[in-house]
Amino acid sequence: MTILLTDFARPRLFPREPRRNTIQDITPEQFERHLNEVPPLKVLDGYAPFCKLHVHRNWTSTRCLAVPITGGNRHLLRSDYEARTKEELPVLVRWFEGLEPPVAAYLIVILYSREQLAREGSVIDADWGVVGCMYTADPEETPMAPVTMMRNALGVEEGGSGVPLDREAYARSVEFWRAHANWRG
Repeated sequence: MTILLTDFARPRLFPREPRRNTIQDITPEQFERHLNEVPPLKVLDGYAPFCKLHVHRNWTSTRCLAVPITGGNRHLLRSDYEARTKEELPVLVRWFEGLEPPVAAYLIVILYSREQLAREGSVIDADWGVVGCMYTADPEETPMAPVTMMRNALGVEEGGSGVPLDREAYARSVEFWRAHANWRG
């Protein structure tokens, strides 16, 4: 099995101007090499048959991305409308500014099959392509954000995957993300 960092994920995980809330201490090439050489601790099923999650112990100083919202940090929440790419519609997002989260214990790599990536217009020369990564305290999936689930249901033409909305998964996502937010450094 071969794994490749996709053009979609590369600028999010390894931006040209490094940010504290992205993968630290390694290059994209070192990240890719690690994924191909070091077996994951476990493999989780993703939200659709074409999606797998590879759980790795964090070998970097990358920090947890999702932080619980408390009375002591709620004032640090910010929000704005943003798009992940120039082609996508902006959606409402929120995040913390001014927090120092703990170092993540796990990096959970989100993989899409070569066939799904081709359907979405990304041809890769590997079996699986990295489309994202979760930086977590636990070796379990962080629920997909509700807006990502909605975008996926809108279809490939709107930046999604074309997977219909699962109301139960959506409700679990809302429950988690009501109590957590990402952070930016």
